[in-house]
Order: sequence, then C-alpha cells, then structure tokens
Amino acid sequence: MNEKLLRAMVAAGAVKKIDIIANGSRFHVKAKTPNGAITAETQKGKIKTWVTLDAAAKWVRSLGMGSASVRLAQWQPEQRDIPM
Repeated sequence: MNEKLLRAMVAAGAVKKIDIIANGSRFHVKAKTPNGAITAETQKGKIKTWVTLDAAAKWVRSLGMGSASVRLAQWQPEQRDIPM
C-alpha cells in the first residue's frame, strides 16, 4: 500500500499497530489493520525500505502514529545489498 493510502488509513483509525522490521541491512514497515497486515510500498509497487532505523521511525511518525514496534531479529547491519 502506498504512502497516500496508508496515511488516509491512519487518519481514519484503521491502522491499529505499526511494526518496523529489519531484514538484512534495511528496514521496512508493516501496518496491522482489522483485515490483516499490509506492507508500505513505493508508488511503483515495490516494498518501501530505509537504510537507518531513525529514517523509518521518522516516516512512521510523519504518518501520524505515535508508537511502533521494532523487530531486529533479522538485522545484519554489515550485510551488503544485492543489486536487482
């Protein structure tokens, strides 16, 4: 789901919880709704990722959410990205 729709869902109260999930050296965001979890995407439909935790947290805060859970189990800060 792109940022515009996610922002509207947060404003409507449809998002109950946000998770910032580490995978390799990047972070992505999943929002929990009553209908299931949705992942934040770019306008092109790819998963939106951040290199730093603070950048992901600032983005979540800009959506209007005051809290988020952080999952670091898969975080490998020294891992290089694989170019696609």
